[in-house]
Parts: sequence; structure tokens; C-alpha cells
Amino acid sequence: MTITPLTQLPDTDWLRMRQALWPEGSAQEHLDEMGEFLSQPTRFGQFMARSAAGEALGFVEVAVRTDYVNGTASSPVGFLEGVYVEPAARRQGVARALIRAAAAWARAQGCAELASDTLLDNTQSQAVHRCLGFVETERVVYFALQLQG
Repeated sequence: MTITPLTQLPDTDWLRMRQALWPEGSAQEHLDEMGEFLSQPTRFGQFMARSAAGEALGFVEVAVRTDYVNGTASSPVGFLEGVYVEPAARRQGVARALIRAAAAWARAQGCAELASDTLLDNTQSQAVHRCLGFVETERVVYFALQLQG
């Protein structure tokens, strides 16, 4: 397996996997965001895992966040924006290799921590995070109030 940075568009494997991870977004919305990430290489990093035969196995996206990140003690913080591994490639170390690449990229950007989040009911993601060495720091429920006029 090799891990390589994603540095240009179009990349059909990256787009396909993003759509699998975040199906609510249109192809154009994904492409716009991917282009934004590629245009800011010190703020966003993205990596693809490929098999020895060149088959796409998974991807990771990481960002540098300078605002407060829940559960962290430093700034800037590397933030795991998304990770996806093809179902047939799961439980084979792909996610671990992708997280290592994301962590190395974040360290190179001056970050001392790598943070992440997931929904409260996404117990599978929580289990994967723990297996990859992440430690749960807090749980949060967000609220909003619509302001009139």
C-alpha cells in the first residue's frame, strides 16, 4: 500500500469516495470544495491510499484549525475532516496509514495535536477513532435560536 498526497483535479477516485462518505453533497459541491482545499496547501492536506496494483483504497482530509477546537490544549490544531476506506479494504490497516499521513502533515504545519469529531450516534466511527489512538475528550450537543428581524 502507498499513501500519496492528492494535489490536482480531476481525481475520480477521490470524488467517488467523498460522495460515499458525504452523500448529501452534489458532485459539483464536492468538486468546488476539493478545489478550495487544493488551492490552500498549508491549510488543507488530503491523501489517497492505493494498493500495490494502484487500486484506490481510501482517503483522508485534514485541516489546520486556528480557532478553538473542543478538547484540545494548543493552537493551531490539525483536524481530521474526513476519512473513508472502501468496505472491501477495511480492517487491513488502511485507516491507520491514512491517519499517520494526516498526523505527519499536521506536524509539518506546526500542529502538536490532531483532533476529530463524529456524531453521538455514530458508534462505529467512535470505535474506529479509539482503535486508531484517539481519546474521547468531551461530548457536546449544539443548539440554535432563530433571531427575528
